[in-house]
Amino acid sequence: MRFDVFSPYSLVAVIIIYLSLALTGTGLGLRGLEPPSALSIIYIATGTVALIAGVYLSSGFRIGKIRTHEGSEPFLVALVIAGILIQAINLYLLGGIPLLSGYLKARAVTKLWFISYLLFLPSINILLAAYPRRKYYIPLIMGTILFALTGYRTTVVVILLSGTITLYYSARPSWRELGVLISALAVAALLVGYVAVKSIEWQTWTLNPVELLLYRAGYTLTVFDRIISLQGATGGKLLYYTLTGYIHSTDPRAIVGEAVLGYRHSTTSTIFGPSLLDFGLHAMLFQMFILGLLLGLMHRIQGVLDGFFTGIYSIILAQTIVWVETGPTDLVVWVFYLIGFISAIYVLWRCYSEAGSCS
Repeated sequence: MRFDVFSPYSLVAVIIIYLSLALTGTGLGLRGLEPPSALSIIYIATGTVALIAGVYLSSGFRIGKIRTHEGSEPFLVALVIAGILIQAINLYLLGGIPLLSGYLKARAVTKLWFISYLLFLPSINILLAAYPRRKYYIPLIMGTILFALTGYRTTVVVILLSGTITLYYSARPSWRELGVLISALAVAALLVGYVAVKSIEWQTWTLNPVELLLYRAGYTLTVFDRIISLQGATGGKLLYYTLTGYIHSTDPRAIVGEAVLGYRHSTTSTIFGPSLLDFGLHAMLFQMFILGLLLGLMHRIQGVLDGFFTGIYSIILAQTIVWVETGPTDLVVWVFYLIGFISAIYVLWRCYSEAGSCS
């Protein structure tokens, strides 16, 4: 039995890696960064323990085989193509390539973007989970390129990382192949992030790609450090605008910037920051516990039922890994978590209501 690289506990390793990068960035004093207080490390460690507790508790639920249907192969292919086409239309209507223009990037996340992402990401992952054929790597790469052109590295990371996680469980690549996939993902993320930043017309950057990575990690950690003394300052505004952002066209991360920096600027604050800024320590611990519980449940379910559940688990794990730095302020991610929650409740209900269906 091989070591499970992408169990929910992998998030602990990601948090440690993120902290290492952030502390390196602050230690080098990149662009004036200063080291965070010891209290910020204690808060992050406490939140991580809450996550672990949620994952551990999920092992107490019994999961067994039930009949499921993830959709026919042609139907999934049609959804993937639809997602790709809608994103292509979105780029055409923008009138340029957002990756190469800060002004266009600011307008790139439209309702069409939302619909295309909501169609493409789950359908390509479920397709790769249920029908892991190499020919489907082509639409995965095509979609990655189209979404990369919007200039948002997190989208690229989620598409490639979720696809890698899905293939890890469905196609079972060798360690060498897995290493190649992860290396390609890292290079793509660095390049997209670097090109996008260099293309912002009103900013001047002299950092190289690695320094930029260290700086962004360090900057986010310093924002979280400031949030500790501002607990509850936004009083739920972040959660409200996260859930209604497409109605009000308000970026929750701009509210983070306003509360922490004193002016509206899209600001990342780690996975622990928004709930702490909105409601305080108890909310942060509750959030981390629930994330761990649901990830743990979906991980166990996908291990038994495969297909649809593997695709959804891969998406929410990949999105949560990205959240470690950016913070949970994306409506589309909460939509996927809602799908995961409904899926988990459905499976548990079937397991506990049908005699002999759980093991």
